Amino acid sequence: MSNFTSICEEPIFTKIFKEYAKSLHSYLYYKTGNHDLSEDLTQEAFTKLWKNCASVIPESAKGYVFKTANNLLINNHNHQKVVLKFENLPHTDRSNESPEFLLEEKEFKSKLEDAIASLPEKQRLVFLMSRIDKKTYKEIAEIIGISKQAVEKRMYNALDSLRQISKNIR
Repeated sequence: MSNFTSICEEPIFTKIFKEYAKSLHSYLYYKTGNHDLSEDLTQEAFTKLWKNCASVIPESAKGYVFKTANNLLINNHNHQKVVLKFENLPHTDRSNESPEFLLEEKEFKSKLEDAIASLPEKQRLVFLMSRIDKKTYKEIAEIIGISKQAVEKRMYNALDSLRQISKNIR
């Protein structure tokens, strides 16, 4: 592909899709064991490629969709860990709790999950890797390929966003 072609041109994008979609789907399936999730992530990665077509050269399209899909997979995995963590909290005898308290607690949990899900992708990834996976900022920086200072800034922004959202939860 020459430097004069653009991924924004539909025939070029279609060619890239046909060339890499099957191998990307297989890669994701091998990592997840889930065809539907692999299909969804493949589609989402190519959707992001299309949205950013002007900033990606055709020669780097394969790396772009694989890295994007991998990041989407990490985000999905981290979101599932949050859901499981909340679902698997130790169950105590709650028969003495008032129905109002239990309802408020359930609503708060739902609002907290929504707040975390509403964070921008980069902030959410750093927040979940730090708080759920218990990774250090240095480890996070190495995994996602950014500086430790960028991780610190994303974490600060995530916590600040959650603080702002939490003011409205009560």
